[in-house]
Amino acid sequence: MNILQIRKAIKDGTTSCLEEFLRCKKLFEDDNKTETPLNAIIEFFDDSSKLAEKADEEIANARKNGTLDELFAKKPLLGVSFAVKDNISVRGKSCTCCSKILDTYISPYNATVIQRLLDCGAIPVGRANMDEFAMGSSTEHSCYGPTRNPVNRDYAPGGSSGGSAAAVVADQAAFALGSETGGSVRLPASYCGLYGYKPTYGVLSRWGVVAFGSSLDQVGLFGNSVDDIAIPLSVMAGKDVYDDTSCDLPLDDIKVGEKGIAPLEVRGLKVAIPKQFLVNEGLDEDVAKTFEATKEWFEKNGATVKVVDLPILDTSLACYYVIALSEAASNLSRFDGIRYGNHIDEGKGYDDLYIKTRSEGFGDEVKRRIVIGNYVLSTNFSGDCYKTAMNVRHRMQKEINEVFEKFDFMICPTCPTPPFKLGSRIDDPLTMYLSDFFTIFVNLARVTAISVPAGLSKDKLPIGIQFVSGALSDGRLLRLAKSWEVR
Repeated sequence: MNILQIRKAIKDGTTSCLEEFLRCKKLFEDDNKTETPLNAIIEFFDDSSKLAEKADEEIANARKNGTLDELFAKKPLLGVSFAVKDNISVRGKSCTCCSKILDTYISPYNATVIQRLLDCGAIPVGRANMDEFAMGSSTEHSCYGPTRNPVNRDYAPGGSSGGSAAAVVADQAAFALGSETGGSVRLPASYCGLYGYKPTYGVLSRWGVVAFGSSLDQVGLFGNSVDDIAIPLSVMAGKDVYDDTSCDLPLDDIKVGEKGIAPLEVRGLKVAIPKQFLVNEGLDEDVAKTFEATKEWFEKNGATVKVVDLPILDTSLACYYVIALSEAASNLSRFDGIRYGNHIDEGKGYDDLYIKTRSEGFGDEVKRRIVIGNYVLSTNFSGDCYKTAMNVRHRMQKEINEVFEKFDFMICPTCPTPPFKLGSRIDDPLTMYLSDFFTIFVNLARVTAISVPAGLSKDKLPIGIQFVSGALSDGRLLRLAKSWEVR
């Protein structure tokens, strides 16, 4: 069931909040007994049953007093389960970023997005697996082991938020939170066959989210339907005093009624396709066919689709990795064995403690990115690399914003290929990085995008297509995705 159906069932009394929670728990436990468990949720929050029981008490009292409608209007997610990516703080729970260096860390507070969900009655069911410190595209770089794709368990679910995506597809949670730096929600959504949303930068507070690349990071959402994204977004979005980069989102387009948000009229829309994404040599044949079918759907429904030339997109991979890895090296310098998590101290002084703690605490991919980031930021190269990348990013933002002055949306594939087999790219980081080719420009330009399920490959693996819209037009983007969903 989607969120609307769960909410109706709870409100009608055909199920309870506790029953819904226990259903998710049983699915999690049954999956762990199989020969190839998904490993989507790495810690199930058993004590959240108390939240479910409290929610049932609220509903019983409201039903008795005739205020049930008022209660659900105030708490639209009452009794609805959600999974939390392991880099988002939940008070009293581990927040390890799936890294050995943080395996003893317990969060002392709730991230803003978590607190706002709790205030609306949502129930966190567990920590979701991820690539260590959100660095990866397959959820194989985790100290807890890889997550498997629920569609075909021999394949990767995408990353870095693969655990969150797999948990939703496996029905171990109604929706899930992930995080985005360069496509880490949209890529798993494409690989697992569900909706994955990246908001405009600032729409969701980053307070309580462990940083990878601060100027790129955003909390994202997974859902089996567009309404599964729209409803949580409507309660989480908005300015946060703890995050100076946060902003308010116009919510007029995200009014969720009994049937969810209203679809957007496709007729008359102007849709752009970047020329640079049509001539990509690594584009899989099945992905290309799915994208062509998507383009035809827009045209048949009265939209005008045109190809636009954006040469700046050819620089996006290089620009992204210079900026992201530089910020990652800076952000991860705080993990020194003293202030957070584990430390390995043999009494030989700070330098020895620092080196051994980080050498044994970080995985290979994180080490690789820290080394490259520090190299880029070194005195000899920071002017040539980092500052140049920031200038390129500024130009990219300007040119993409100019496109959205003439067009309503952009469309392109989410990923060049369908899912790949687990282990097939683990030793080929360059090929892994290329998985983000279609997604990273969205983070660089700080606009909004959603990956929608669009088809299957010849091997019956999911393929996603990406809809992109201008800054703070998130509601309109979700309404377009709703039009696609009900087509």
